[in-house]
Amino acid sequence: MKAIGFKTSLPISAEESFIEFETTAPQPSGRDILVKINAISVNPVDYKIRQNSAKDTILESPKVIGWDATGTVEAVGEAVTFFKPGDAVYYAGDLTRSGSNTEYQLIDERIVGLKPSTLSNAEAAAMPLTALTAWESLYDRIRISGQKDKGKSILIIGGAGGVGSIAIQLAKKISGLKVITTASRTETKEWCLAMGADLVVDHKNLVEEIRSAGYQEVDFILDFVDLNGYWDAIVELIKPQGHIVSITGSATPVALNKLKNKSVTFSWELMYTRSMYKTDDMEEQHHILNKLAELFDNGTLKTTLKTTLKGFTAENLKEAHRLLESGKTIGKVVIEY
Repeated sequence: MKAIGFKTSLPISAEESFIEFETTAPQPSGRDILVKINAISVNPVDYKIRQNSAKDTILESPKVIGWDATGTVEAVGEAVTFFKPGDAVYYAGDLTRSGSNTEYQLIDERIVGLKPSTLSNAEAAAMPLTALTAWESLYDRIRISGQKDKGKSILIIGGAGGVGSIAIQLAKKISGLKVITTASRTETKEWCLAMGADLVVDHKNLVEEIRSAGYQEVDFILDFVDLNGYWDAIVELIKPQGHIVSITGSATPVALNKLKNKSVTFSWELMYTRSMYKTDDMEEQHHILNKLAELFDNGTLKTTLKTTLKGFTAENLKEAHRLLESGKTIGKVVIEY
């Protein structure tokens, strides 16, 4: 089978930042399914791992990354119960295993869902990683629920990106929250409003913008951009007993003591935690993906696909990474095989 990977971490402009190669297609056992991939999408985690995982070294065999994918089940392991050959599936993968930048991939059935039937392969491939991240942020970390939280306010920092685009939809259409999001360009503001945001503010003067819009503080804050860069504004804007979730990490200690007087809860969210640690509730991602598929199929949610590149080639993978690294992408970038 054909795969695309890299032997060393190089700038995306370098000729060998990605290389095509042939390798043996794997065979499933246990709870693994073998998927013939037909579309993949690229996320910031892809280029961060490409930039950092093989620095100052040359690997013996190419490292294959990539996580979002759609495809068809070709074969199943002996312990598989959720899927059968021929099923159309979508998933966000597992950081501890070989990635989706290939023609065939082994994946644990517990983190795979049935592909939304109303979405094209490209439209579906755009969704798993970002939708799982947004879902877990809202419903596993904050634990937003029904009537208790309906009408409360949420600030989403980075609304036009992949995670922000679907988080806006979930917060508005599923939970009935007042959704405020950040965007600074005309096209990103329009995108956020199209996703369902009630209010779009400029991130450059966050506190001032939100206060002038009539919100002294907000109940919940999701950080999808830069925790350290916005920390002081987040601390000022979060309501007493509110909840903050960040997916961005921090190279320096986060000053959580600033939240003490407000009794604010802070949570990290990493969509890969369940698969990395084989948690007791690992198969919850299978159920979440199936719930999301129902919401796409009944029209409640819409895909956040924005750019489609045709053909599984090293050049298209380079272009997708280049677009993501620019920091100006709206929605999702997908490569269709």
